[in-house]
Amino acid sequence: MDETALKLKLSEVFPLLNERQRRIVAASEAKACGRGGISVLSRVTGLSRQTIYHGMNDLQSEVITDRIRSPGAGRKRVTECFPELERSIESIIESEVRGDPESFIRWTCKSVRNLESELRKQRIKISYRSIANVLHELGYSLQSNRKRSEGKADHPDRDEQFRHINRECKRFIGCNDPVISVDTKKKELIGKYRNNGQEWTEKGKPTEVLTHDFPDPKVPKAVPYGVYDLASNTGWVNVGIDGDTAEFAVESIRQWWIRMGRKRYPKTRNLLICADSGGSNAYRSHLWKRELQLLCDRYKMSVSVCHFPPGTSKWNKIEHRLFSFISVNWRGRPLVDYQTVVNLIASTTTRAGLSIKARLDKKKYIRGIKISLAEMKSLKIIPAPFHGEWNYKIIPRMSR
Repeated sequence: MDETALKLKLSEVFPLLNERQRRIVAASEAKACGRGGISVLSRVTGLSRQTIYHGMNDLQSEVITDRIRSPGAGRKRVTECFPELERSIESIIESEVRGDPESFIRWTCKSVRNLESELRKQRIKISYRSIANVLHELGYSLQSNRKRSEGKADHPDRDEQFRHINRECKRFIGCNDPVISVDTKKKELIGKYRNNGQEWTEKGKPTEVLTHDFPDPKVPKAVPYGVYDLASNTGWVNVGIDGDTAEFAVESIRQWWIRMGRKRYPKTRNLLICADSGGSNAYRSHLWKRELQLLCDRYKMSVSVCHFPPGTSKWNKIEHRLFSFISVNWRGRPLVDYQTVVNLIASTTTRAGLSIKARLDKKKYIRGIKISLAEMKSLKIIPAPFHGEWNYKIIPRMSR
């Protein structure tokens, strides 16, 4: 058998074998080739002559073992060669360590090649690939910037409010009552404007869009208000064509209840809403509370509301369980019209089973509506003992 045929034969077999099996097969073929067989197999397989000699010893051995290498054989771990390696790496990146209140993971912003240079100054010769392996073992990973820092204005009861929201969500879900996370997604320009991301298209034929997207009040915008059901992993998005007002926000919740909520929760008389502290669903908005009262009166149900503390909107579940997947689904596609927006939102799914329904809301909402003090006093709002401005319950008023 010539070397080309032998190389083709072994290339199909070697990927299926472990280290010991490969050297035994190579040794067997070398013996079959006769004189000069070891040199031939070394060229064909890339194994060293010493490894093939080792395989011949395995063939002659009468002891059958599953062990691939002899005890103590193989290259020593870098941490054994340099006992101070882990401590040296951590001392270099100590000033660059970041933290996440919802995760135990730690990461470093320094590159492994820079760490390699720093370690060489300490006379520790190690490749950047080995440094990467050590970093993974220490619990680090290389990551980009992410908007999670909430600044210096953290409320002292921030963490306790998170725990309160978590308890309320568990309590409602345990009683089979709906828990929804609500928010408005970023407004999107309607037209042939650039949308971040890439999608597969024929080479050399990218989708052409306008060269600029300067703010222009004349350009139509889509205002997606989302409702995410935590228990069922389903979403509802009401795509508005006007401003993001409190009236629009509650109308979006009402549409969710009509089209999805009451079908899933036919016997419930309680609803929990988790919302940000600002925007159209702000805890200080009188219009938001008035509209929720009307919702309660109409459907004879109690609505409890928990607001996230100021500056913590990124922890709202809807952000990373609904909106993030919508952004991925329409990446690289210009939102040329409202129907495109609705279709792309409604077609968004995940492997975890997320499903979304969407609707175009063509209603024009009046801005700047003022609620009188007398009307506010007529609302049936029950503040919670803990931060009643963030946590409150609205009950239906008696029909007159």
